[in-house]
Order: sequence, then structure tokens, then C-alpha cells
Amino acid sequence: METGEVRECKLVNGNGEAERFYRQLPCPSLIGMEACGNSQWLVDLLQQLGHEEWIGDAAQIRASYVRQQKTDRGDAAHILKLLIEGRFPRLWTPSAEQRNLRQLLIHRHKLVRIRVQVKNGLPHWMLNRGVQLKEKLWSQAGQKALREWTLAGWAAPRRKDLLSLLASLNEQIEQLDQATEKAAEENQEARLLMTHPGVGPITALADVLTLGEVTRFKRGKQVASYLGLVPREHSSSGKQRLGSISKQGNSFLRMLLVESATGGYAFGRRILEAISAPLSPHGERSCQSGGSAPVIRTTLLDAAHAHSLSGDRSHRE
Repeated sequence: METGEVRECKLVNGNGEAERFYRQLPCPSLIGMEACGNSQWLVDLLQQLGHEEWIGDAAQIRASYVRQQKTDRGDAAHILKLLIEGRFPRLWTPSAEQRNLRQLLIHRHKLVRIRVQVKNGLPHWMLNRGVQLKEKLWSQAGQKALREWTLAGWAAPRRKDLLSLLASLNEQIEQLDQATEKAAEENQEARLLMTHPGVGPITALADVLTLGEVTRFKRGKQVASYLGLVPREHSSSGKQRLGSISKQGNSFLRMLLVESATGGYAFGRRILEAISAPLSPHGERSCQSGGSAPVIRTTLLDAAHAHSLSGDRSHRE
């Protein structure tokens, strides 16, 4: 029963005081908190105790507080006021399963970035000797030439360690790729997204885990704004000033969407060039190699599906 009583207390987590305080509250109780880092332990504790926790947008909470002074006591009182008045800017929070799958994608992304750094450290030995293989360096012949090249001093053990580290990273990333593909196939929304040309399991799964309930977005512009893909704006007095994209939101998903759009655009140009190629007297398109190929697909979408453009560019870094 609501009594209107307000009590202030400072809780310490290290000695178990916070857990004892929340255990004595009537269940369920509404608890509001500001979004901050390293607070998942508190969210898990409140869920285990059966309380209802609301996580608020820190920027909006601060914007609604006009005073220049900032203290923990003042912030707590302001959050309580927003909850009582029904103005608390509540954020959507992912479920435990969604947080677990997010860790899978983040772990893979970190390993891919490390693999890029390792691969970038290998070609310079060949370049210093006037050999430029580019992508061929990662073929079997290129790898054999790299291993057989004579190096003096610490260059030889460095090459050995980098190649060993690259092989280990490839094995780990391959396992994570299989886990990601399995998770995407088990998710209905991710399977639907993968039917779009240029979207693979990584992009589809990241999209589902980041956006969550799509019904909270009334139109596509809100999704673009949520991911930071809309331009910065500083307009006044009838003059509209637009800048670069705001980059507010999930940077990982924004990177994947840009890569998907880039890959889809490049693939679409190749298909359009193939469709617009002149016909031979036998009704076949001329190929760049001088031969001809039968015309099977006549639309961009059919051609994209025929070439199975559903893999992420992030596989190739």
C-alpha cells in the first residue's frame, strides 16, 4: 500500500547491504535507475527478487533537470520525481537470451579485428623485397611462398608467431561463425532479414538483437535515428543546416548496415551491367572473356538470389 513516505539511504554492495535492502521491499516494487555501465548485476538481482526495474535514458533525465548542481542525492530525488509524475524516460532493455547472443557477436567482432591486425603485419616482408601479391598472398601458393622466404634475425620468429596466431584465430572465428549461423536460423525474424540481398546471418542477428521489438518504432525514420544514420541538424529561422550523420546509437550494427549497403550496391551494379550487355544473334549475353552465356535471370532481385548474395562482407574484413 502506498503511504507517501520518502526515506533516503546510501547502499553499499560490497557488504551485501544493497541485496538486504531490496529483499525487504514488498514484491513487486517499481525501481527506477539511470542507464550506466557495469550495472547488470543490479538488474539481475532485481529480476531474481521479482521487482520491476525501469532503466531510464541518462541524457533525457539530465535534460529535464534544469539546475546546474549535480549530486547523487539530487539525481536520486529527480528520478523519483519523474517516476511519480509519469515522466520517466524508460528505455527498452534486452532479455537475458538476447544479451547472451550479443556477447557472441561482440566476441566474434573483437577476434576479427585482431585477425585483421595480424594479417596486416604479414605482407610487408614481401613488399620490402619487391613482391606484391595482394589477395594472392592468402592463397595456398602465397602462404607457401611466405613461409619459405628466408628471413634473418627476429623477423623469422615473428613471422612464425603471426602465422600460428592467424591459424588459431581462423579456427576460433570459424566456430563462432557456425554458432552465429545456427542462432540466426533459429530466429524467425533473422531468417526473414536474410532473404534480403546483402544481408547475412551476422547482420540479421545483430539487427534483431539491437532493435528488439520493432513495434516501438512507428516508421523507418525512427529506426535510422535510433542507429545514428540521420544527419546532424542545426536549423533556425527557416534555414535548415544538415551535417554528417549523428553516429548516435549502436556503432556495431551501423557498421554492418553500411557494409551490407555497400556490398549490395556493388553487386547490383555488376548485375545491371550484365543485364544491359548486348545480345548476340542467338539471344545470349556477351561475356567479358569473349564467350557467351544464356540469359536466365532478367531482374536484379532474381539475379541476386541466383548468386546467393546473403553473406556478410565482414567475413572478408
